[in-house]
Amino acid sequence: MTFQISEKWFDFRKIDDDITLIWEPYTDPLIRCNIWHIKGRDQDLLVDTGLGIASLRQAAKALFDKPILAVATHTHYDHIGGFHEFENRVVHRIEAPLLEASQDFATLRRDRLSPDFIADLEATGYVLPEFFVTAIPFKGFDIDAYEAKAAPAHRLVSDGDIIDIGRRRFEVLHLPGHSPGSIGLWEASTGTLFSGDAIYDGPLLDRIPGSDIGQYVRTMHRLLRLPVRIVHGGHDPSFGRDRLHEIATTYLRTNDGSFAG
Repeated sequence: MTFQISEKWFDFRKIDDDITLIWEPYTDPLIRCNIWHIKGRDQDLLVDTGLGIASLRQAAKALFDKPILAVATHTHYDHIGGFHEFENRVVHRIEAPLLEASQDFATLRRDRLSPDFIADLEATGYVLPEFFVTAIPFKGFDIDAYEAKAAPAHRLVSDGDIIDIGRRRFEVLHLPGHSPGSIGLWEASTGTLFSGDAIYDGPLLDRIPGSDIGQYVRTMHRLLRLPVRIVHGGHDPSFGRDRLHEIATTYLRTNDGSFAG
């Protein structure tokens, strides 16, 4: 297959004075991660880093005018592919060992996935194409050689830890279910949640390696109690409190037999 070349690999959308959404438009929705840049006084926060197909640091150099603290909401390759480009890296301690080596199972091709994994993904509503990209960033880019590079963390976090970038302060919420060490970043003063893949407005994946439906149920109950104003997820559009309640209660009606909501 011949792919078009797109030297402009990332798109950017300014959400407000502090927050910019960055994404990779030539990737399939399954692995099109939302990358969030948040301005602080002392340093800036980067929530997830995409696939690492092209250099995020180079593409966003005009935006990155302060030291960057890069946080991985979890270690699936669509969220940590560009993690190695940043010196200051944060992840939940449960998933830290997964960053110690390159993830050679990371792939841009459907035929590298097991039939059972494909069936689980498609059962949620995803339609998987032959390739997970519709373009390449430069001539000679080898889709088959793609991997997520090793990027050991310099700081390990747990539930309740604080990430303070000056002027903005986030509490780490451990939100397992999608993966064992999934986290969200909660800013109580603004009601803002960066949720990673714990919750987003699309098909939630809870039957993939490392996921756990029982933990996901507990995470959904916790999210329902959170006084959220806006959720910036790991995929798909941002949403408010009402939509969070719709997503969480729908999940609980399906997976929690004791749920009466």
